[in-house]
Amino acid sequence: MSNLIKNELIKIFKKKNIYITLCVILAFVILTNCIYKFFYHSGSYQEYNDNYIQYAKEELAKLDPNKASDTKMYIEIKSTLDIYEMIQKYETGSWQREILSTQLASHVNEKNTYLYGENKDSQKVKEIDETMNQILKKLDEGDWKYFAEQELEQAKEELTNFKEQKANTEDKQELLSLESAIQNAQIDLEVAQVRLNKEISYGNDFRNTALNGYQREAKNVINMETGTQELSYNDKREYNTSLEKREINRYIFENNVDINKTNNVRGILKSLFSEYGLFIIVMIIMIAGTIVSEEFNKGTIKLLLVKPYSRNKILLAKFITVLIMIVFSIVAVVAMELIVGGIIFGYNSLSIPVLQYNFTTQNLQTINIFAYLGIEIMTQLPKLILLATLAFACGTLFNNSAVAIAIPLLGYMSANMINMLVIQYKVQFMKLFVSLNWNFEEYLFGNLPQMEGMTFAFSAIICMIYFIVMIIPTFIAFKKKNIKNI
Repeated sequence: MSNLIKNELIKIFKKKNIYITLCVILAFVILTNCIYKFFYHSGSYQEYNDNYIQYAKEELAKLDPNKASDTKMYIEIKSTLDIYEMIQKYETGSWQREILSTQLASHVNEKNTYLYGENKDSQKVKEIDETMNQILKKLDEGDWKYFAEQELEQAKEELTNFKEQKANTEDKQELLSLESAIQNAQIDLEVAQVRLNKEISYGNDFRNTALNGYQREAKNVINMETGTQELSYNDKREYNTSLEKREINRYIFENNVDINKTNNVRGILKSLFSEYGLFIIVMIIMIAGTIVSEEFNKGTIKLLLVKPYSRNKILLAKFITVLIMIVFSIVAVVAMELIVGGIIFGYNSLSIPVLQYNFTTQNLQTINIFAYLGIEIMTQLPKLILLATLAFACGTLFNNSAVAIAIPLLGYMSANMINMLVIQYKVQFMKLFVSLNWNFEEYLFGNLPQMEGMTFAFSAIICMIYFIVMIIPTFIAFKKKNIKNI
């Protein structure tokens, strides 16, 4: 058996197409890393689109603020353009831009409402101008703590008000609503205190992004926990997602580590199958689909079958070779990324752990990037083995390499669309469809699968059934094939 496998591996590595495929993958790895290095930019807040601004200016020129039907639209567009003009004064990524886009926007809209709306009020406009000038002064002075202190005071005031309302309320429904409001105010208070204590400025900074993310997800968790209605299955999945993001964001600003950074070796390795999964699958399908069919097409199958081995042993050796090539394909891509990514980014990021929330133990786990990559590979193996088996079966049954490659690729490409439709319309019997079961990543760390009622054991059995249904007819057909006319 070992000699048969060795000979099959030698045949594979004598083919030019295997090296062409590896070169294509290497080129894509280099391109991906260069894009992340030189063209990737992350932002924690929304920038204004120049094309939209030009469009807004053209639309504003068409509107008449004195015309009742145009007033509301005029105020909205005018406010957007006013904020845009103010923003241009500050550099892209500066914390001032974030403050302008959030805190000052309401003042600008209110000012324009009193300027152009039905209830014009010059005194109100003057008061708002004074407030805006104070804000702009603090922005020019670079005093971000002024805004953090305002948020802190506002959170304290809201918390006190909600507690007083709760003390004077007896209605159960109102008490539940106030309890939720109190917990949300406590989150605002915590965030403001953390910002000041850890000196986390606003703007395009990973700590600020994490702090804002923590605030958003923590409130989402609270709202779900204090809601009166029972959570649906999709709500429970959303709750788990918010819970995980809340804890990860907390870890980031508490430990000052940019866990979410993707433009480095660690970030790309973490999403290896998202970045390079298609290339790995193409390579595997190409090998599995041609390892038998080419023997028939070239007529070399006769030379193979005259050797002192049974047909089952010959086919088994070829299938084991396919499995070995699955491992080789993954290892080759990982090695390429490590070499190319290391040259472009360096290896410092590999010391940063991967964070994973364990829903079973309800705590955050830190995992070494290579340990995490090993777990990811194990969860992806069922899909890779099943696609390789399908290609192997098609190549053996039809003796046609093109068909053996095309069918698995079409199946893989349509799988995501099928999964999306099945989940959206909750087609329960489609839980038996293989593509809903072959990604075991969904079961890691106690997470909930895409469809209710699915379990790890269920998915493992479904994958095993599909594997058996493909592999047994393949061996039977190969054993009975007539090779006299080949």
